[in-house]
Amino acid sequence: MSLYSQNFYRLLYNWYDSNHRILPWRETTNPYYIWLSEVILQQTRVAQGLDYYHRFVSTFPTVEQLAAADEDQVLRLWQGLGYYSRAQNLHKAARMIASNSQRLMANGQATVFPKTFAELRALPGVGDYTAGAIASFAYDLPYPALDGNVYRVLARLNDCDIPFDTTAGKKHFHKLAEDLLDRDHPRQFNTAVMEFGALHCLPQSPDCEGCPIRDFCKAHAAGTVELLPVRKPRPTLRDRYFSYTIYITPGRTTLIHQRKEKDIWQHLYEFPLTEHPSEAEWLNFRPTANSQKPTAKPITITHILSHQRLHARFYLVPVNELPALPDTFAVTWDELDDYALSRLTLKALETLS
Repeated sequence: MSLYSQNFYRLLYNWYDSNHRILPWRETTNPYYIWLSEVILQQTRVAQGLDYYHRFVSTFPTVEQLAAADEDQVLRLWQGLGYYSRAQNLHKAARMIASNSQRLMANGQATVFPKTFAELRALPGVGDYTAGAIASFAYDLPYPALDGNVYRVLARLNDCDIPFDTTAGKKHFHKLAEDLLDRDHPRQFNTAVMEFGALHCLPQSPDCEGCPIRDFCKAHAAGTVELLPVRKPRPTLRDRYFSYTIYITPGRTTLIHQRKEKDIWQHLYEFPLTEHPSEAEWLNFRPTANSQKPTAKPITITHILSHQRLHARFYLVPVNELPALPDTFAVTWDELDDYALSRLTLKALETLS
């Protein structure tokens, strides 16, 4: 049994019944669809993730179809969502599930999606939160699901100022989540508390006076709601300086290459790149090819990632024929749409269009 009273759950569930959004992954217990939604919604707002969810479900209706796809096809479908390792792990996990299903079917058993927390947790890219979410939403198993919204609700209910994104903090909040969980109705509870955090217990200026569970909130009693939750200090951003050369022939062909090294945007495509060790070298860089110079000032973009600040310039250089550069290949301008491009590259193309 949870440490919370039945009245707490009644108030929370009544709020949910009156206020929740209709979302497709809530209308199913299909574990594959729920897993897709959870991976897509990591680091992504629902409004943005919804289109991607429909796109993946339409293109890959089953986990076996996702497993059979080429990685380039998966990355292309993911393009624009960022954090591309999520898509790569999604694809790896689908192949693991499909391979295991084939083995089971060969032994006369039915195709199955992983059904236990341990099996789900063993999939690439699946952590405690995602495993708990799938276990509870698909199978109604008593596991908490802690996303950012739930961390905020937990911090305020318990007036907890421990940073939730540290190892010690995650352990502490997991215990708080275990105590809060309605073990008799885990699917209903996890859905309701996540939605409550998303729509009512907001990061700034939450409606505490209209909160149905205000009497259970220790932060409200202490006047600390706006101070919670607490994060660990943000790391200093690393500055990097990129120069991209967009060669373009009269026939509108250009060069691209695939990023192979273990770095940002691994396996995605971009124009030929020169990375500079300093801002001064970056500012003084001028590409040339066959005595041709850039047609105009470069497109300059600053692109911020979680730990890096990228300073990029894109130079458009007309050439009669494409230069022979290592690890690059030629495509027509229209064929660029067939490749999974980095978000930074897409920003430059949007400016050129």
